[in-house]
Amino acid sequence: MQKENQKLSQDEALQPIPDRLVVLTFDDGNKSDYTYVAPLLKRYGFGATFFITEGLGFLNNKDHYVTWEEVRELHEEGFEIGNHTRHHNNINTLSQEELMAQLRHIDNRCEEYEISIPETFAYPGDSRGPEAIEVLKNKGYPFARRGVGPDFPYDLEGGRGPAYDPDVHHPLVIPSTGVPGPNYGFEDLAWAVEQAKDGKIAVLTFHGVPALEHPWVNTSPEQFQTYLDYLRDSNCTVIALRDLAKYVDSSETVGKSITYFP
Repeated sequence: MQKENQKLSQDEALQPIPDRLVVLTFDDGNKSDYTYVAPLLKRYGFGATFFITEGLGFLNNKDHYVTWEEVRELHEEGFEIGNHTRHHNNINTLSQEELMAQLRHIDNRCEEYEISIPETFAYPGDSRGPEAIEVLKNKGYPFARRGVGPDFPYDLEGGRGPAYDPDVHHPLVIPSTGVPGPNYGFEDLAWAVEQAKDGKIAVLTFHGVPALEHPWVNTSPEQFQTYLDYLRDSNCTVIALRDLAKYVDSSETVGKSITYFP
């Protein structure tokens, strides 16, 4: 009875999902997250999640990647810092113990820099399997974000994906409704926003504005500002991934679909 009462209290506290609810996420810790994206988001009053990894060029190329001091500033500005693993490997190649160690490494670095322990996760390269998802469950993440496949064709240079439907999708495999890049344009962004209705949510995954080290996932600053203008002018509610907790009960997972990817 006590658990049932707790469940009812949680449900009553949830807000109804508004139309045009958009989740903004940014992967890999690009320098532009700090120098350009975050200041612009503050001007618009938008929330966002920055998923940090020490893989790729993070440790060696500080012209293209943020420092941990800059990550701390993003946190202090009110943005969410999420976990993207230590090395940005295909997590399907890791044992459960190795994956947990990768996650805890980022936790430890956050603690070192007085950043809140990450509450959410993004799959590096969109690789995901049942063993990895079990680790995320054991770690206690309420939400984790994936890419567009296998629901939509994967395009290395950007493309559309499914809207997140909390009644259908498991909260640890939330799909990206759009992954901007050179093959992604304004009409794709507008399409993603159109999907955010009737209880569905648009989740956008960026990889640098600009992505200096990986131009195949680049979004230009000029294009990015047109996207933000559209979100503002369309009266979108723009949040970080963790803020889904205001609208979605992540403990309700029975019957929710889990899709795996190589």
